[in-house]
Amino acid sequence: MEINRIHTPVMLERCVELLAPAIGAPGAVLVDGTLGMAGHAEAFLQRFPDLTLVGLDRDLDALGIARERLAPFGDRVKFVHTVYDGFVDALDGLGIPAVDGILFDLGVSSLQLDRVERGFSYSKDAPLDMRMDATSELTAEVVLATYSEADLRRIFHEYGEEKLSARYAKAIVAARQEAPLVRSAELVKIITDVTPVAVQRQGHPAKRVFQALRIEVNQELAVLERAIPAALSTLRVGGRIAVESYQSLEDRIVKRALAAASSSTAPPGLPIELPEHRAEFTLLIRGAELASDEEKAINPRATSVRLRAAERVRSAA
Repeated sequence: MEINRIHTPVMLERCVELLAPAIGAPGAVLVDGTLGMAGHAEAFLQRFPDLTLVGLDRDLDALGIARERLAPFGDRVKFVHTVYDGFVDALDGLGIPAVDGILFDLGVSSLQLDRVERGFSYSKDAPLDMRMDATSELTAEVVLATYSEADLRRIFHEYGEEKLSARYAKAIVAARQEAPLVRSAELVKIITDVTPVAVQRQGHPAKRVFQALRIEVNQELAVLERAIPAALSTLRVGGRIAVESYQSLEDRIVKRALAAASSSTAPPGLPIELPEHRAEFTLLIRGAELASDEEKAINPRATSVRLRAAERVRSAA
């Protein structure tokens, strides 16, 4: 299948290992919050024959591919077109009150990168789009045309961790006064022209700006801030969550959310921890787990992955 050639699920075996204790029983429900082209989902459905899978994705192209790929599993799969902070509403709509497993594979998908017309890649000329959901209104072109210099500087700094954010914002505002920016190659040229040669030797100068624009267009960090606590609230006792992040901003949000859920709420200095103060979750991985060197060599997307996981050990108060 052509999909398998372009999409290799990251840390698949480890995700299966982490979630297996929670989803092996008949009637178990696993939510894939970032279904994509269904690489992970297909593997879980094959290995757990009694599993029901709910697949969420904001990308209609990805949902179309996933529907075709997962068609052999029939009504064991439920598809929902939604951004993943709509987690609880999606389950409510399906009449599912609680789930046994949750998987998030964050970031831009292989499909989005490989389809040039989507505009996610700085290495290929395309319209400045960058929408994960083609039905939404905000595009990278709109951001570059309408945001103030201060706002552009802010998103480049916050979402791209770009040290030259002020320089790039100023250059973009100057350029758009001459002509609208509509193609990715135009943006790359503006950035490259004002980047010192020494900095260019450290990597492509547009990489962080493109990341920042993608995050802004899709509100990825704000969505993630809402999505992880919402997802955790749906797990029944013994249920497990695994989250794969690909850049430090995402991983920081996941780390904070799982740390809060796995911490006692007892006031400092209390001699005895009361049952209602005990943590609702326990971490399954100390820190973040990385892909093996062997997997990184085979699958370049695994190079930057950070995997975190937790299990619900107590019901909510």
